[in-house]
Amino acid sequence: MASGGSGKSTSEGSSSPVGACLQQRKRLSSICDACKAKVQLVADLLLLSSETRPVMTAEGVALADTFDQCRDTVIARTKELSILTHDIQSQLNMGRFTEVGDRLLEMADLVVSLTECSAHAAYLVAVESPGSQPCLPGLVDRYKVTRCRHEVEQNCSVLRVSPLTDLTPQLLLELSQNISTNLKNLSDISLLASERSRDRFAKEQFKLSVKSISLSGMAFLACVREVKAQPSELTRNRCVLFSAALVQTVSALVGFATEPQFLGRPASISSEGKGIQTAVLGGAMSVVSACVLLTQGLRDVAQHPDGSSKMAEYRDRLRNSACAVSDGCTLLTQALRERSSPRTLPPVNSHSMN
Repeated sequence: MASGGSGKSTSEGSSSPVGACLQQRKRLSSICDACKAKVQLVADLLLLSSETRPVMTAEGVALADTFDQCRDTVIARTKELSILTHDIQSQLNMGRFTEVGDRLLEMADLVVSLTECSAHAAYLVAVESPGSQPCLPGLVDRYKVTRCRHEVEQNCSVLRVSPLTDLTPQLLLELSQNISTNLKNLSDISLLASERSRDRFAKEQFKLSVKSISLSGMAFLACVREVKAQPSELTRNRCVLFSAALVQTVSALVGFATEPQFLGRPASISSEGKGIQTAVLGGAMSVVSACVLLTQGLRDVAQHPDGSSKMAEYRDRLRNSACAVSDGCTLLTQALRERSSPRTLPPVNSHSMN
């Protein structure tokens, strides 16, 4: 996910220490927005969905075979998340905004992985309960294609809102690579769905949709190469124009691919299984919510000068959010170990803020 370019490219492009700091703050603010959108989308798809389905890898196999495997992975991720959260605060206290942004990108990827493992663990433990029936896979994995669409939209948005001076060669390379990767993933999924479909119209429409995103992608990426070779407002505006067309074609493909007849049948869960599933998903949601608050706190700090009258309040909110991440990790770990709703923990403000 390209989110404002590398730290080196933004800082080196500024002529003074003050200018460099402003660029780093701006980059951090952009990263906060992108990370928040990313983890919220994953939570919406996996934790808040009314349908119970397994989480699959890019290769089309289940994320894990057993609940115990998922549980151990999630617990390991919570420990990594605690370390990252502490590191983010330490880097921020030293005024290292570039490093904070880099750690935040790592945190977003970690939260996505933790969410995926938690959702899969919830599925496995739910279908194990008496009276439950597993999911029947369809031609398309809604989670995968929706994630691809989101990544394309986010990367196009970065290009659309970034001024020409911020469109460094490194950032343009990241944008091109990310978009190309997600277009390829969408194409592979769609072509496989076309092969497996028994419906004549669907077979052809998946193929035509792949051609559509391929042509739109080629036209857009040609504009990106041109703005890289000859940066100007004219070449940048061409990128904006063709990015809109690309987003539209990708959205049309995903809209078609996620029609109910292509998604298979979700699992049927007994009341007992539903209770365990809710406990695990609730624990994961508490982690995601706390991480979203943390990104919002970082964004507030990044967008205001250190001398701001509200800076003390923003930093206090940030510390509270970090404590909430720790509490959420504890709740999730307990839910996984006990396979039930964990005991209520002490409120966040009971933690030492030193």
